[in-house]
Amino acid sequence: MRVRHLDSAAALPAAQWDALFPSGYPFTRHAFLAALEAHRCVGAEQGWTPCHAVLSDEQGIAAAVPLYLKSHSYGEFVFDFAWADASRRIGRPYYPKLISAIPFTPCTGPRIGARDESARQWMAKQLPALAGSGGLSGIHALFVDDRDFAACAAAGMVERHDVQFHWYNAGYADFGAFLATFSSDKRKKILRERRRIVEAGIRFEHRAGHELDESGWRQVYRLYANTYAERGQYPYLTQDFFLDYGRQPDTAVRLVLAYTGAEMVAVAILLRGGDTLYGRHWGAAEHYNGLHFETCYYQGIDYCIREGLRHFDAGAQGEHKLARGFIPQITRSAHWLADTRLFDAVSDHLQRERDYVGEREALLDAHSPYKRDRRADVPEV
Repeated sequence: MRVRHLDSAAALPAAQWDALFPSGYPFTRHAFLAALEAHRCVGAEQGWTPCHAVLSDEQGIAAAVPLYLKSHSYGEFVFDFAWADASRRIGRPYYPKLISAIPFTPCTGPRIGARDESARQWMAKQLPALAGSGGLSGIHALFVDDRDFAACAAAGMVERHDVQFHWYNAGYADFGAFLATFSSDKRKKILRERRRIVEAGIRFEHRAGHELDESGWRQVYRLYANTYAERGQYPYLTQDFFLDYGRQPDTAVRLVLAYTGAEMVAVAILLRGGDTLYGRHWGAAEHYNGLHFETCYYQGIDYCIREGLRHFDAGAQGEHKLARGFIPQITRSAHWLADTRLFDAVSDHLQRERDYVGEREALLDAHSPYKRDRRADVPEV
């Protein structure tokens, strides 16, 4: 077994890379990662330098991991700024660090693509070694699915938890059947929110990314970029990324477009993979009462019910999702730090943090909007 680094996903043929990863998770597909690199969403200038690891033997490629050398901690959604400060205090540079993650994408999924389970375990064991031999502060695998997390834990990486809110389809016939599982007051609130949008004269269209022409995508991008501009930030993703990846014939991108008359006033940019819809980005030209909830949540739920999708991952954070039928769910990341003093302190902290996160999840679940006699109809997470 030998490991080599790639400075871009394009350095490996798409068929070889994609053969290692599940087809139902769009964010580790070659087309997505290569488009991020080709259109300057990631790179040394952005503080996300690709250095993907590929494991090979005499039979060929056995495993691969999307890896980035990070010079900061932005765009990750697993916050380690306090760790960086502690590292500075003990005289150990924290950056650069190595991370296995999907840039700007806090969606749980595979991080190790492998030919078989033996290759997965071998690749996981190399992750701390790659960071250590490179003189880096550590390695961080973010939003890892259960199988890859088990491999990372066996390699000596420590577990961190957080909570997101996901929606699950219990075989609802329509949105009304979904709301029928709510308590009366919660159901009325949702109906009132949706009614305001209708009264404002806003209508919606659902489109696959390739169904929009270049002009339409430029309108979408202006709305997306405006959301960042209002916060005084630059967009993570470039217009050229969307004009390429979003318009490919087999793109995973799905769009919820909001119109008043002929004018596009808001958009939710989502990706579809397997039985899951992933809510990723939002943009709007104006502020309407309840427009974000309708565009990003209710329209997504409508889409899942209509298409028979089981799961809607609408993005990170957001306790406001709870009242709208999204269930609290634990997410995992795995971490290893080269400095034993820092690693021991972080490991101790994470044990206490996991206890807190578990208590928080249970408390949130107790405030679910579902009727108590209908909780059995809601799928277990």
